[in-house]
Amino acid sequence: MASLKPNALRVGLFGAGRVAAALAPALAAAGHHLAFVASRAPGPAQALAAALPGCPALPLATALASPPPADVYLLAVPDAAVPEVVTAGNWPAGALLAHVAGALPLAVFAAQPLVRGGVLYPLQTFSPGRRIEWPTVPLFVEAAEPTTEAILLALARSLSQRVALLDSAQRLHLHLGAVWASNFTNHLLGVAQALLAEARLSFDLLHPLVRETVDKALAAQPSPFGVQTGPAVRRDAPTLAAHETALAAHPAWQALYGQLTASIQAAATPAG
Repeated sequence: MASLKPNALRVGLFGAGRVAAALAPALAAAGHHLAFVASRAPGPAQALAAALPGCPALPLATALASPPPADVYLLAVPDAAVPEVVTAGNWPAGALLAHVAGALPLAVFAAQPLVRGGVLYPLQTFSPGRRIEWPTVPLFVEAAEPTTEAILLALARSLSQRVALLDSAQRLHLHLGAVWASNFTNHLLGVAQALLAEARLSFDLLHPLVRETVDKALAAQPSPFGVQTGPAVRRDAPTLAAHETALAAHPAWQALYGQLTASIQAAATPAG
C-alpha cells in the first residue's frame, strides 16, 4: 500500500449495501485508504472492493475474527445487525468503531468497553445508480470521548461541508423527520403513480406539481403547514367524499387518505 496522505485514515468498512457503496468511493476520493470491505454476501463486497485500489473483500466472519488494522472501522451494516457486529468482533483494544445509523444510540457500543464508539450519520437517501454530491450532504458526528470525536469530525469534514455534532436523542428525532420527509413522501408518490396508471395516465403529469409543492414547502416560513392547499384544508366535503369513493378498491389507501385528511385539518392553515 502506498503511504497515506497527511490526515488520511485507514478505514475498515463493514457492509457492502447502499450506504457502504456510496461511502467507499467518496472516502477514497477524499484520500483515505479502504483497508478492506467485509460483508456476509461475497458478491457485493467483491464488486465494491474491485473499484478501490488495494482493498480486499473479506467474509464478514473472517473480518470479525481478526480485523485487519484500521484507524476507523465503519459499520455500514443494517441497523439491526450493528449490535451483533459490535459484540462479535475480536476488536483490538482501543479500536475506533463508528456506525452510520440515524436511529441507533451511541450506547450500542457499551457491550464492548475496550473499544471507542462513535457515530458518522449521513442524512441522505442512497440508491444504486444515483450520484451523491457529498459536499452538500449533512454529516452528524457523536462520540463520548474527545479524541474519537476529533477523528470522526475530521473524517466527516473530508467528505462534506455540512458537519455538526448531534447527540443520540437529537439524531433519533432527525431520523424520524427524515422518514416522514423522504420515505413516506416516496411511498405517497408511488400510490399516486399507481392510481394514475389505473386510469392510463402518465405519472409525468404530476411532475410539475410535485416540484412546485416541494419547492414551496422548503421555502415556507415558519412551516410547510402554512402553505397547505387542497380539499382537506378547505374542508371540501363533496370532493373528499368523491375521493374516498374512488378509493374503494384500495381500502388501505382509503384509510390512509382519511387519516391524512384528518391530520391536515388538525394542523394546517388554509393557503388558498
